[in-house]
Amino acid sequence: MYRTSSTSAPLPVDAYPAELLTNFAPRLIAWQREHGRHDLPWQNTRDPYRIWLSEIMLQQTQVSTVIPYYARFLERFPTVEALAAAPDDDVMALWAGLGYYSRARNLHRCAQVVAEAHGGKFPSTVEALAELPGIGRSTAAAIASFAFGARATILDGNVKRVLARVFGVEGFPGEKRVENVMWTLAGSLVPASSASDADVSAYTQGLMDLGATLCGRGKPDCERCPFAADCVARTTGRQRQLPAARPKKTVPTRRTWMLVLLDGDAVMLEKRPPSGIWGGLWSLPEAADEAALAGRAQAFGASRERTAARSALASLTHTFTHFKLDIEPRVVEMPRAAAPLEASDGQTAWVPLREIDAYGVPAPVRKLLDGLRGPLI
Repeated sequence: MYRTSSTSAPLPVDAYPAELLTNFAPRLIAWQREHGRHDLPWQNTRDPYRIWLSEIMLQQTQVSTVIPYYARFLERFPTVEALAAAPDDDVMALWAGLGYYSRARNLHRCAQVVAEAHGGKFPSTVEALAELPGIGRSTAAAIASFAFGARATILDGNVKRVLARVFGVEGFPGEKRVENVMWTLAGSLVPASSASDADVSAYTQGLMDLGATLCGRGKPDCERCPFAADCVARTTGRQRQLPAARPKKTVPTRRTWMLVLLDGDAVMLEKRPPSGIWGGLWSLPEAADEAALAGRAQAFGASRERTAARSALASLTHTFTHFKLDIEPRVVEMPRAAAPLEASDGQTAWVPLREIDAYGVPAPVRKLLDGLRGPLI
């Protein structure tokens, strides 16, 4: 029998059934080989570059979304050296729409470090991989396992969900004390040192597959799960309660005004600072309110008459992890010849709407610009 906690505190590893701890890995490996995923574009390879690229893209992003981006990146940058040598704008343009843009900046920087400091070869240990930009503890373990057959512990969102349900781990997995218990539990389940490289890789892939295919956030497919008979969440009817949800917090709403300067079918874009929201991407000039936006329009060369005649597009709301952003776009039509010369550092550019794909533009801004291909243009 499982011990349960009345205080929602996670139990120590030795409180879980010894038999399940012992046979968890063999059962998962057998299930993965028969029912797991085997035809994803980044599988069936030991190439660290391809594995690393997929693992970074898959952070907080679904497989179906990642696949086309992964293919485009490999076509454009077939090697880590090619990615390292690419201009920042090219990398950000290919990443645009995938979200969490700090990943793209770290991806580029990591490629440069590997190319310059490691001779184009990824290190093979979890410790060395985790020192590279953008590679955390779990991602380093996944790369080491898939590329080098390392016996390493992963603990991403899918794995946390599986462990919380199967073993009945109480508490929110994002809380440090709960996460520490999960790391210890996950480490105790890794195949024995005598396991083959193939077994280790199948185990690591199996954890990801189980969480992504059967043990999903919504309605888990418990009947097909290899741990259905032992799963605490299933046997106690708590699939929706485990893992515990993030404690609710009020999500603040921010508001910004965006300037849509148009000259025929061209729009002025402004490059954002390298850090912060949408860091390094091309976006529309912003201001904190209508008056400030009018001032920016005039600074770009729009006359007072044109600025006063600006028109409003439909506002839109974009939700980030920690806040919502209400965007109020305002259109000002002006000839680009009236604008001051573009900044010598390349921070502004007139871009034909048909060429927006060549620029890294945030998804909500891209949605706004796509709407301009109607009556206004």
